[in-house]
Amino acid sequence: MNAPVSRHTLEAKYRRSRIWNIVLGAVVAFLGIVVVAQMLPGQSPTSTTTAGEASDETNAEANASGGGDMMFVRRDADDPRAIGDIDAPVVLTEWVDLRCPFCASFSRDTLPTLIAEYVDTAKVRIEFTDVAYFGEESEFASVAAQAAADQDKYVEYLTAVFDAAPEKGHPDLPREELIAFAEQVGMPDMDRFTAALDDPEIRKQTEAATLESQQLGVTAVPFFVAGETALSGAQPLTTFREYLDESLAAAE
Repeated sequence: MNAPVSRHTLEAKYRRSRIWNIVLGAVVAFLGIVVVAQMLPGQSPTSTTTAGEASDETNAEANASGGGDMMFVRRDADDPRAIGDIDAPVVLTEWVDLRCPFCASFSRDTLPTLIAEYVDTAKVRIEFTDVAYFGEESEFASVAAQAAADQDKYVEYLTAVFDAAPEKGHPDLPREELIAFAEQVGMPDMDRFTAALDDPEIRKQTEAATLESQQLGVTAVPFFVAGETALSGAQPLTTFREYLDESLAAAE
């Protein structure tokens, strides 16, 4: 996997792809960190980058959306791809691929504790964005995730897929498996769900989400942005606690 980039590079690429009038400098030091991280077996690259690496002008632009949120933070009360208080001090954005083994590991081993300690206590809101980085089955799974979101079953669907994923390697997610997961989570309208799997408009939406994520610089998953820093990989619970605590302290 290629290396993800810092929070500020994400902000710049997002704005450049959407409004084409802001360009940030490259974060050269980050590349060295990623080279070392990629040499470690069995894990995704890891990095955190603070806002202090960007200029004051950049920081002002990054906060232009209000409340210090990045521009891709949604804070939509009706968002089916999010959990937690809409007014939580920190929004943790996670990019996932339904066939990503590290995403599954994070979902099984770390996310439940983070929900109990940070989401249920209204400290952190989590917003998910799914991408298709592992071939055609990832694209099909992303379509299925959107179909689940359209029936307010997105988070339940992701959880079911990740709970069933193997410990290593990319799971096979053919059509019949995706339908079986929908039945497992109690999809309200199965006919609507199965029809959506063949909807070219939903496929276009998922392809656009993947392209936008790549333009942001998200080239490895799981990838996270919370407050002032970015983090990559299914890191230990202690790492995520420190990461979120620092983001909460910065948000005060």
